[in-house]
Amino acid sequence: MSKSIYVGNLPWDATEGQIQNLFAEHGEVLSVKLVSDRDTGRARGFGFVEMADADAPAAIEALDNFSLGGRALRVNEAKPKEPRPRRY
Repeated sequence: MSKSIYVGNLPWDATEGQIQNLFAEHGEVLSVKLVSDRDTGRARGFGFVEMADADAPAAIEALDNFSLGGRALRVNEAKPKEPRPRRY
């Protein structure tokens, strides 16, 4: 099993490779997905890291408030996406 971890307040120039390497210091990283704006393609400053269940708590503990590129990361277990009401 795996856990999805929310990573927020990322520097705008952060790459998936940088985040992969950062989290890999704390366990097995299964995937990294940084979110970008649909229209402009620019980074939105957050993303998700998928890690093995056993490794995720240690990574969250170690990296919450970790300074990356002068910004304090916000790291916690991702919550399931809430269904949004349909737009007409």
